[in-house]
Amino acid sequence: MIFESNMPSQDVGQLLLVGVPGTELDAETARFYKDLQPGGYILFGRNIQTPTQLRKLIDDLRDLSDVEPVVTIDQEGGRVSRLKLIGNEPPNAQQLRDRNDLGLIRKHGDITGRLLRLFGFNLDLCPVLDISFDDEADNSLRGRCYGRTVAEVIEKAGAFNEALRAAGILSCGKHFPGYSSAGLDPHHELPSLDRSRELMEEYELAVFRAFADKVDSMMIGHITISGLEAGGPPASLSSAMINGLLREDMGFNGLVMTDDLDMGAILNHYGFDETMRRGIVAGNDMLMICHRVELAAQAKKVLAELPASETEAALGRMAAFKARLAPPTPFTEAAFRSVDSEIWDLRVATLGEEQAGQRSAEDGKRSPVELY
Repeated sequence: MIFESNMPSQDVGQLLLVGVPGTELDAETARFYKDLQPGGYILFGRNIQTPTQLRKLIDDLRDLSDVEPVVTIDQEGGRVSRLKLIGNEPPNAQQLRDRNDLGLIRKHGDITGRLLRLFGFNLDLCPVLDISFDDEADNSLRGRCYGRTVAEVIEKAGAFNEALRAAGILSCGKHFPGYSSAGLDPHHELPSLDRSRELMEEYELAVFRAFADKVDSMMIGHITISGLEAGGPPASLSSAMINGLLREDMGFNGLVMTDDLDMGAILNHYGFDETMRRGIVAGNDMLMICHRVELAAQAKKVLAELPASETEAALGRMAAFKARLAPPTPFTEAAFRSVDSEIWDLRVATLGEEQAGQRSAEDGKRSPVELY
């Protein structure tokens, strides 16, 4: 990839959460990030080769940062478990839901937190707070939901969330205000849902209200919902959804981030510069650029042109969030193998010995893009 360097050094880079192109940093990539000074990094399967390599990559990214960066990943369980590339695959949310043992769900949160800190991560992009109205729905959420009712999601996602945070990893509720009823996958096209405010309040929003003071951050989905803002932009670019519903109405005081702005759901409808501007004005604190990482340079320029009044609140929330980041724990291969064996034991306890030896049935049905 071709990076642009020598960008003006401004703290608005802190409002960007960016991907990383490979398993190590070459000189050009390192210079790019050193100039960009993004607020954080999100890692994917393309960044994971071996346990030692992964810890070194994260240490290198931290060394380039003038301010401690957010380092995050999607480590949910099942098919959305990036670290299964170098270890065992944890059970997914639906498998844990069906096992109906809160002790196992808490164990999953604890193990996940300790595993992530071992590599140097400080934020996990979960739990999924969507309700599974249909376990077979083809909307990217299959296997990823902790419940089929409001109460079940609150109980089971809450158990995971509490244990994850107790282990020193910050959490992220997703995908606000709810993807569950959508028939389209937002990785490809913008879902538009005809659903009343009353139904949203009874189901999806009831869950997010319950977690408003329990998660450290929220990821905003690329979805429009008629009963919440008829004819409006997707929630991820909507001040009514973020500043109005989430912050003012629900009282959420944590970090707010977009879902990936490289998704077809956004790219098919909005220009890049407009998306960046709208994202911050709407109330997001971090704009996510996962794959075309070189676009982060343009994003920083766009943000630098905004009036300081438009970025000040987001920068303040970003700083407050970073004040709570936990440092990595010491890494050894032996420590990783020990935690990885706990993941296997959890898998057996959840699925049984025979089924534990098989990968997720969903592995053979993966989307061509990584889910998050």
